[in-house]
Amino acid sequence: MNIKDRVYGEVEISEPVLLEIINCPTFQRLKDIDQHSYSEPNFPGGWLSRFEHSVGVCLLLKKYGASLDEQIAGLIHDVSHSAFSHCIDYVLDTGSEKTHDLQDNVFDEFVKKSEIPAILEKYNFDAGYILDDTHFPLKENNLPNLCADRIDYSLRDGMVFRELQNPDYFLSNLIVENNLWVFKDFKIAKKYAELFLKINNTYYCGLITGGMFRNLGDYLKYSISKGYISEADLYTTDKIVLTKIEPYHKKDERLHLLFDRMNNKIGFENNPNDFETEVFCKSRVVDPLCMYNGEIKRVSEIDPSWYVILEKESKPKHYFIKFNR
Repeated sequence: MNIKDRVYGEVEISEPVLLEIINCPTFQRLKDIDQHSYSEPNFPGGWLSRFEHSVGVCLLLKKYGASLDEQIAGLIHDVSHSAFSHCIDYVLDTGSEKTHDLQDNVFDEFVKKSEIPAILEKYNFDAGYILDDTHFPLKENNLPNLCADRIDYSLRDGMVFRELQNPDYFLSNLIVENNLWVFKDFKIAKKYAELFLKINNTYYCGLITGGMFRNLGDYLKYSISKGYISEADLYTTDKIVLTKIEPYHKKDERLHLLFDRMNNKIGFENNPNDFETEVFCKSRVVDPLCMYNGEIKRVSEIDPSWYVILEKESKPKHYFIKFNR
């Protein structure tokens, strides 16, 4: 399979296990799930599929010589996302607005019920081993560390949102040392951290995103409460869910209002003194490792001002939504 990727260029995937996973229904579903939840009305032109990002994580790991086991883990890491991605944390009570971890919490069970374990067994891979992130520090690592997931979505989103023109500027200066992602140069590491912060504050947890999560979450939660859709429907695709709800718009004024809100037909502001609803957004900030005077250091160890930013910006954002009508 020849892939023309916007971040890594033209790459050939030939490993049968990867190809079979990519072509299975569980993975193909990701083509119709918005990486950013509901981007078009909020960030026009910013639609990106979970499929593209998931393949991207695999390609990044492949590029840096990760084992095939780790490439598989990277490929499947997002298969348990619901329709509208992290919006699930604003719909189901088992989710968390502050941590966005519902998808991770259901991951093992979701994968085990899919075709993926049978595919892995067919090619003599241990599903239990693949599902254990402790084996794959390049693929997954806690904030503020870098990992393949974080690197891929930041560079990919940087290009989608036109905050970055040339990902090779960062990729060509990124190496792996002792299963850690390390930049060759402090200045480039700092520029990457600043880019990540800008993307975070504008697109991952800014006011527009907070409103998107609140409005879309309310729309879907209300639809479930009225029986227009079921929780199971959330594990189809964005389009299927919206198509199933659409016939009820004309007969339900509340539903129509929520639909208008999520499509930006009703404006809102952040007003802590006079608000109708509130929302939290997970905030992500990184503190990359880099080479500095022959040693591996964090950006914050070299520039203490970054530690201050890290402490401040890592906390969930809290908005108080006041609608214009």
